[in-house]
Amino acid sequence: MRLPHILYIDDDAGLRRLAERALTRRGLEVTLAAGGAEGLEAARAASFDLVAVDHYMPGMDGLETLKQLRTLPTPPPVIYVTGSEEGRIAIAALKEGAADYVVKSVGDDFFDLLAGSIENTLERVALAQAKDKAEADLRASHLRLEALLREVNHRVANSLQLVSAFVQLQSTAIADETAKSALLDTQHRITAIGQVHRRLYTSDDVEGVEMSEYLGALVDELGQTWSIDPDRRISVTSDAIRLPTDRAVSVGVIVNELVSNACKYAYDELCGGEIRVALTRRGDDRFELAVEDDGCGMVAGAKPKGTGLGTKVVRAMAQSLQSSVTYDSSRGGLRASLVAALA
Repeated sequence: MRLPHILYIDDDAGLRRLAERALTRRGLEVTLAAGGAEGLEAARAASFDLVAVDHYMPGMDGLETLKQLRTLPTPPPVIYVTGSEEGRIAIAALKEGAADYVVKSVGDDFFDLLAGSIENTLERVALAQAKDKAEADLRASHLRLEALLREVNHRVANSLQLVSAFVQLQSTAIADETAKSALLDTQHRITAIGQVHRRLYTSDDVEGVEMSEYLGALVDELGQTWSIDPDRRISVTSDAIRLPTDRAVSVGVIVNELVSNACKYAYDELCGGEIRVALTRRGDDRFELAVEDDGCGMVAGAKPKGTGLGTKVVRAMAQSLQSSVTYDSSRGGLRASLVAALA
């Protein structure tokens, strides 16, 4: 087992020899230097686990030596040796980066204190190095996990795109318009989920989705499908909100269903209008999602148009957000909204 290698810098030759014997006896390898310049040269030439430096030395004193040692590429921890009445100097040394200080005295007490300080300092350094290594390993592990998650999201997005293409091919082989419409709705739901995974593997954050960009892309795709009349528009506004993956999927599917329903049922074929999607922050921990139109509204108690599957999907996605959708047609058109937690 390698012994800790200590550099002891002191201009007092007798004290240097005593320090060498005392510290060697305590299981340390000791190199001696007769002054600051010699000690600095030794520290540049070899690697030391710790340096002990006396304050009063001719030429380069202890504080200047300490400052120069701190400029080394990998500066060793330094224990500063001062006189018994030199608290001000000890404080100055600590401010300059000394790890500890020891008051010089006559007899073995000084060497006991010095050896104890060396042991404590080396333990602190070892703990700090272990902590730094653990944090570096954790960062590396996190980067590997992010890369893996990014690859997983890439593969999922590609797979969902392939499934969407299969659904589209299947719809071209079917003559029944009701079945075609059902397959088109299914394709939109797949697209809404696929957009989430596409956002995850193309962004720096693989654990959350920036909703403004996501909803913008989703609404653009819906607009290309449903806006057959130039006067029929779909707009989206969103605060800067980032949601976890599962919550982003739920919001996306709800938007897909509500916008698709509005496009299909809010306006007749000759009537233009706007469908508005808005995602708004509510306080520090909640958001509100609203989809509204200026169409024919909803008649209370009326049977849902279509198969009713879209309504069930919206209800299920809202429940996954621990929320529910409310519908309001009192001001004309229809406004569907929900409030849910950000996480």
